[in-house]
Amino acid sequence: MTMQLRHAILGLLDVAPQSGYDLGRAFARSVAHFWHADQSQIYRTLDRMETDGAISTETVPQRGRPDRKLHSLTDAGRTELNEWLRAPLEVLQPKEPFLARLFFAAPLGISGVLALLDEREQTVRSAVDQLNALPRASGDLGALLRTATLEAGIRQGEAELEWLKDTRRMLEAEAER
Repeated sequence: MTMQLRHAILGLLDVAPQSGYDLGRAFARSVAHFWHADQSQIYRTLDRMETDGAISTETVPQRGRPDRKLHSLTDAGRTELNEWLRAPLEVLQPKEPFLARLFFAAPLGISGVLALLDEREQTVRSAVDQLNALPRASGDLGALLRTATLEAGIRQGEAELEWLKDTRRMLEAEAER
């Protein structure tokens, strides 16, 4: 069963009922290093999930602000989450725009490719810094697994930074020939 945004939302709602706004913040603080979603995607998916019966929505009145819609898993949503968790893992089908660009970057020349590597390094370094700034959860199995995925994101970023350094060295050696 292929991972979809709804699976990430089901997982986050399994931790605790949340509003669409809360889910957007949860994505930014917890799963963004392996699953990106913008706020509009989250709201559209929540609407579909409510229609499908995977979640229920409670309107919570607030003073001086718009009412808050609090989303919770239904039994059907919890069943869907468990089916996805138990399904065979997906076959890796990577799509990495940076690597595609690098693969075809020879027309840029070495200086252009080095500039591309510089840009990527800044992006990866920033992402690793953001991940390192996130708190490490502790306490239960869920917290342990969330910390493990955070560590995976950090290590992947650090490995890419090393690879970028090696690639830069190869290009600089080629330029000296």
